[in-house]
Amino acid sequence: MHILLHSSKTMVKSPVKSLKLTRPTFIEEATALNQHLRKVEKEIIETKMKISSKLADEVILQINQWSSTPRFQTAAADAFVGDIYSGLQFNTMSDTDRGVAQNKLRIISGLYGILRPLDGVSPYRLEMAYDLAPKPFSNLYTFWGDKLAKQLDKNQETINLTSIEYGKSIIPFLNKNNIISPIFLTKNPKNGQYVNVAVHSKIARGAIASWLIRNNLENSKDVIEFNGLGYSYNEHKSTRNIPVFTTEAFGGIGLSIRQKKNSIN
Repeated sequence: MHILLHSSKTMVKSPVKSLKLTRPTFIEEATALNQHLRKVEKEIIETKMKISSKLADEVILQINQWSSTPRFQTAAADAFVGDIYSGLQFNTMSDTDRGVAQNKLRIISGLYGILRPLDGVSPYRLEMAYDLAPKPFSNLYTFWGDKLAKQLDKNQETINLTSIEYGKSIIPFLNKNNIISPIFLTKNPKNGQYVNVAVHSKIARGAIASWLIRNNLENSKDVIEFNGLGYSYNEHKSTRNIPVFTTEAFGGIGLSIRQKKNSIN
């Protein structure tokens, strides 16, 4: 079983002592992308990334300080910060669980392509949908092509917990019959309807990934047993490939990790 997440815009140089870092599969491509970013003017970065002048300065500093040297890197799943990763709680996993994650979990990244959780990364900001001309960097979907999907065994089931933006870089190249895409809905107390609450859904996607890893589950049929954060499987709203989990009272409030002192948003 593969578990797919995606990177976050916010990163931190983590003090967590991890197992030995591994080398990203596409480190050469990441290096080429970073070298290109060094040539992009600040005004273009502001416009394309839709960020302030101050944040653009911080992004440029990141670009210039980016390194492929392990001693300047952090394990990917420790480095990414945000709602999904607060649900994943990678920093609380045992070495055994981290080993399971290394085998099962894959993180889609605009810069690195695809990462294992213990791959060493340097802070960066490059979302998959950014358009940074000229070619071949003007479209990251074209840049990566089917390279990311080739890193997965198409005969294995894939638990798709990525966003649409990142999923477009890999899902179309996989066997759709083997893709399981859980959905998380929260009951609206005003009208009784179950709706997608973005923050709840992000935390839940990280939480179910954590649950799959800690229990070392191998079969997608086990996914419906997830009951974390107040969610339970809703058979009436589900299909085989899209299991739906609903909650009347989201139990993940307070888990979300927002900006930290040494992170960049």
